[in-house]
Amino acid sequence: MSDSTVIQALRRAFQVAPTLRKGLVVTLLLAGLGTAMSLVVPITLQRIVDTQLVGVDRIDTGAVLRSGLVAVGAVIVASIARWTSLMRIAKFVPAGLAELRNEAFSHLHRLSALHTETNRRGAMVARVTSDVAALEHFMEWAGIGMLIGITQLVLAMTTMLFYNVRLALIVIAGVAVYGTLLLWFQKLLKRAHGAHRNTISDSMSAVSESITGLPIIRAHGAEAETLSRVDQALGRQFVAGFRTARFGAVLFSSAEIFAGLITAAVIGFGVIFGARGQLTTGTLLAFLFLVNLLTEPVQMIVEASDSAQAAGAGLRKVLTVIDEPVDLPDSTDPQPLPAGSLEVAAVDTTFQYPTGPPIIRNLHLRIAPGERVAVVGQTGSGKTTFAKLVARLIDPTAGAIRVGGVDVRDVSFSELRSRVSYVPQQGFLFNTSIIENIRYGRAAATDQEVTDAITDLKLVDWVEGLPDGLSTMAGVRGQNLSAGERQLVALTRAWVANPDLLILDEATSAVDPALELRLRDAIERLAQGRTSITVAHRLSTAEAADRVLVFESGEIVEDGTHAELIELGGVYASLHADWAVATR
Repeated sequence: MSDSTVIQALRRAFQVAPTLRKGLVVTLLLAGLGTAMSLVVPITLQRIVDTQLVGVDRIDTGAVLRSGLVAVGAVIVASIARWTSLMRIAKFVPAGLAELRNEAFSHLHRLSALHTETNRRGAMVARVTSDVAALEHFMEWAGIGMLIGITQLVLAMTTMLFYNVRLALIVIAGVAVYGTLLLWFQKLLKRAHGAHRNTISDSMSAVSESITGLPIIRAHGAEAETLSRVDQALGRQFVAGFRTARFGAVLFSSAEIFAGLITAAVIGFGVIFGARGQLTTGTLLAFLFLVNLLTEPVQMIVEASDSAQAAGAGLRKVLTVIDEPVDLPDSTDPQPLPAGSLEVAAVDTTFQYPTGPPIIRNLHLRIAPGERVAVVGQTGSGKTTFAKLVARLIDPTAGAIRVGGVDVRDVSFSELRSRVSYVPQQGFLFNTSIIENIRYGRAAATDQEVTDAITDLKLVDWVEGLPDGLSTMAGVRGQNLSAGERQLVALTRAWVANPDLLILDEATSAVDPALELRLRDAIERLAQGRTSITVAHRLSTAEAADRVLVFESGEIVEDGTHAELIELGGVYASLHADWAVATR
């Protein structure tokens, strides 16, 4: 899409968001009718002057009045037609752009965790906010203005040719020269707007990071450095925006110069042709009106071109997101999962990021239904990647992950998400009530079902200690709750989902010992009767597991119970000894 024209980008947008083109033909016909009716005024003026005023003994006031009424009627029809076309645009464009924005947003959710983790969140936010807003500005005003302007330009030049070919050719030649210069200038403007959209993404990312990372910034006294980084990003945006605006101002001013030159040329050559008897007074006056009808759309097109480039730059970036290949596609021929607890198997599984060595190497593994497995290992050993592969947040580079005997790529997302729950290391909460955050596990969960989950997990006293119970607002990213409390909400969310396979990614890390005991108790209850995989940072979790898998450099180097691995005296025994010393 980087070399696409605005028209090509718009065509692609019409495919993605069909509402954008809904009623477009009728809207354009109405706009064209309004433009055509505007030509009645200069035609009527020419007829009045040449047939009723110049070279007649007596002015037929009735005929002049009738001609004037025709012109007034045409102006009224033109106004109504244009107003109706604008109202139709105001109706359909916002709905179409909402469809485009939703498609971009939905497509982001169809991409893997790998994509969202390797792209700046601020830039992705810009794709569905400011970039679509630039397109909205163009389509609600400049787009229809450009189409009306082009139509008016063609009709005006056609009428000029009807009146006087030589004078019309002079005007057309001037328009051609100016149009050629515009095409050259548009390339500069396109690059300027593209650079400006990039700086907007950069500044949004810098501001977003500085806000979400505020606690870390304060903790390390990095306010000045952060402010400097944000200031530099905003400064680059200002410079790029000013450069783009300067190009736009030059472009608009050039239209004023063109209008003046073309008007002067018409008057000059019109007087010469008139003196030779080759042009009537009425025709010259009609030409001047037509020149006004011609220069007005030229100015409109020039001004709209600036907005078109901004819209084109934004639209190309939005379409870049939409056209990003889905690296985590839903199954086109989904296979059902068996009932009950689910078996997990890795079959010669390998995973590596686009750059760098493999994170998981030729993994072979089987976890029996109902088995509680702890996954341990040093940072970077591949244990979290394994958990994401099982949850199908990412797909393996080679080999397969099977759940319930079925390749996870052959299971529909709707069934996989209803049967498999993934609780990340840091449970993300939305800026809504705790009960609504819990319902993200299963949207249809009733208040009673949520209350029962709280009771079953023995969290009633914790909920009662909250300011408004389950109605307590979690705050942005759960900031009103501690890290441990956010994990309690995440665990309750998983309980409500009632999965047959539970995946916990270091759910008890970074919490105080007292809360860890509560979390461990909740996890123990949650894991009963279902297969569970727990990425364990605190090895007390591993002690209670049926089986422990020890990862090192993307491979399983030890596999057994806690007691067996301690007796083995290998990697796990060393990790456990280090952990025991650290927790004393």
